Amino acid sequence: MATEAFEEIAETFEFLDDWEDRYRHVIDLGKAMPPLDDSFKVPALKVQGCASQVWLRPIIEGGRFDFQGESDAMIVRGLIAVLHALYSGVPVNEVAKVDAVAELGRLGLNEHLSSQRSNGVRAMVERIRSVAGAASA
Repeated sequence: MATEAFEEIAETFEFLDDWEDRYRHVIDLGKAMPPLDDSFKVPALKVQGCASQVWLRPIIEGGRFDFQGESDAMIVRGLIAVLHALYSGVPVNEVAKVDAVAELGRLGLNEHLSSQRSNGVRAMVERIRSVAGAASA
């Protein structure tokens, strides 16, 4: 049930032979994201459970989920970009149906992230699901 943007990332990962290339690609995805305005870097939008500082600003329009995000760590910013590709444009009532663990597993991220980074990704996914769940209720 992945979005077209996420499928593009998955296809690119298939062509990248080693993890270092994939790691660089994730960082490049993060660099390509527009920065989050400083006015949104507030405690209410900060994701707890991440080793790095992470902010996610949900945007729900027309019943579809989207968000802006930022981190002070390059790889985490890239992971935010990957999650953005996975969830952006998904109807809010279907966000919980997205199996983020399985989709990220397709990229091989599960085996190559530190436990702290994996916990941070989990915390971001939980925040996304929570916000979307509240919006669809």
